[in-house]
Amino acid sequence: MFRTTILRTASLPPVKAAVKNTPLFRPVVTRFIAGDTVEEAIQVAERLADEGFFVTLDQLGENVADVEAATRELESYVRLVDQISQSSRRSQINISIKLTALGLDQGDDVAEANFRRLLAAAQASDTFVRADMEASEYTERTVQMIERVFPDLDNTGTVLQSYLYSCGSHVDRLVRLGSRVRLVKGAYLEPESVAYQSKADVDANYLECAKKLLLRGRYPAIATHDEAVINELLAFAADNGVHPGRFEWQMLYGIRRDLQAKLRDMGHNVRIYVPFGSAWYPYFTRRLAERPANLLFILRSFVK
Repeated sequence: MFRTTILRTASLPPVKAAVKNTPLFRPVVTRFIAGDTVEEAIQVAERLADEGFFVTLDQLGENVADVEAATRELESYVRLVDQISQSSRRSQINISIKLTALGLDQGDDVAEANFRRLLAAAQASDTFVRADMEASEYTERTVQMIERVFPDLDNTGTVLQSYLYSCGSHVDRLVRLGSRVRLVKGAYLEPESVAYQSKADVDANYLECAKKLLLRGRYPAIATHDEAVINELLAFAADNGVHPGRFEWQMLYGIRRDLQAKLRDMGHNVRIYVPFGSAWYPYFTRRLAERPANLLFILRSFVK
């Protein structure tokens, strides 16, 4: 109910205009967004790397309007890969992308051609490229895309969402393929026909899929800020002899910094998902919808 209300409210044009154009919101936005430019994002990534974290950079943007725009996005991602390759911390930094930014709406063939070009450029500098998962209508197409390109370009993987009924079967397919998986709960507004609606069901499916990945997956990314889930998986990993070096935790930039540091100090690999760019509004609203604590943080900021 909370997520639905936030996402529907955020989609209203007056609300969107107010958030994007009111200077009062800017300090709150910058807590979750690393900046508008590649240079700002690289600076944040290097600072986090100096603190002992790993980083994935996400140049925000999705659902381009035409093939030409997809080509421009590809060129922008290739430049990002090149700039990462010049960083002294390049081994700790990878990137996350949206396949709709590479032309998935214009056709699987368009997106695949661009995706392969990006992966080839990234492979030259040993950079991993994660295909982020989008709304449910893209889930099967994204998994199929990974299945097609991975045998030729294995510096990629994708994301699965535990609120979707299909998550378990997709975990099985990608584990068999040998591709890396990031597991999340999911942040899009999805109908009951494709997704669990209760937190208890989403959490239960998350734990089931995460345990499968910890036992059988190739360096899975367990992406959550839910401390109860983390504690259960820590115990599961210890009980089953899963060494901390065989997987990583992933968390969002600006959220639960205390927990990020705690896991790092315990000797675990922790990767921070760092978004940047001018197209930040959809990402920002999904982060608010995911956790009431994020909205409370904003309200406290306004009070101060």
